[in-house]
Amino acid sequence: MSATAQSPTADREIVISRVIDAPRELVFGAFTEVRHLSRWWGPEGFTTTTRTFEFRVGGVWDFVLHGPDGTDYPEWITWTEIAPPERIALLHGESRGDPNAFESVLTFQPDGTATRIEMRTVFPTRELRDEMVEKYHAIEGGRQTLSNLAAYVAEIVRTRAEG
Repeated sequence: MSATAQSPTADREIVISRVIDAPRELVFGAFTEVRHLSRWWGPEGFTTTTRTFEFRVGGVWDFVLHGPDGTDYPEWITWTEIAPPERIALLHGESRGDPNAFESVLTFQPDGTATRIEMRTVFPTRELRDEMVEKYHAIEGGRQTLSNLAAYVAEIVRTRAEG
């Protein structure tokens, strides 16, 4: 296998990364409590309403993502791996048992005093990945979500510095 060989899931995945100017423990922590997630999760203009939230392996986050146009999107996440403050793996669909659910792995790496977060999402099929990119703008939405996360943790860092 050459150094340039792609992963076997490359045609079914989306990878988005960003450097966030905050310590890794803080960035990781923004995923662990609904009071944090509800402030930044989702693309620009979206809000969330949580029905259930339990951050543990096998735990569930059942919520509705509200689009700026008034469309509601039922969402369901279960955590499959949690390794603080380095890694979170999850299964994400519209509901439990969703045949189109996709897997995401988030990694948190120190980058000086900042954190490099990478979100690697693997879809069941290439067609589903392509539909999520074309119809639902998954890449741009993912970038906006990480931008919202960056702004949220920057606010926490600023508040702590002032306090």
